[in-house]
Amino acid sequence: VQLQASGGGLVQAGGFLRLSCAASGRGFSINTMGWYRQAPGKQRDWVATINRSGSTTYADSVKGRFTVSRDNAKNTVYLQMSRLQSEDTAVYYCNADIDSLWGRTTWSRFWGQGTQVTVSS
Repeated sequence: VQLQASGGGLVQAGGFLRLSCAASGRGFSINTMGWYRQAPGKQRDWVATINRSGSTTYADSVKGRFTVSRDNAKNTVYLQMSRLQSEDTAVYYCNADIDSLWGRTTWSRFWGQGTQVTVSS
């Protein structure tokens, strides 16, 4: 399973960006997908999660500004970010939790390569 993230860039404070992350490969079934971020010199923090049925959860810092969604047919997760702040500057990583691989129950987490989001004030 490989995850490919895209959509990062430079944006002014108050602006918006949309990140995408597509999972590729064969034989897997994804349970949850989500996003984390890591600012320079800081640990990787959880941002948002969406499960197979579309239920979502968010970190308090992004609640009301970010929206996570997914397209199960495309194995793709999105992160719509609005009202961006300088504090949102980070490398954003997508993740996918696999609960079935070639018909066998399993539990594995896969990560995308990260995409840089820079918010200028």
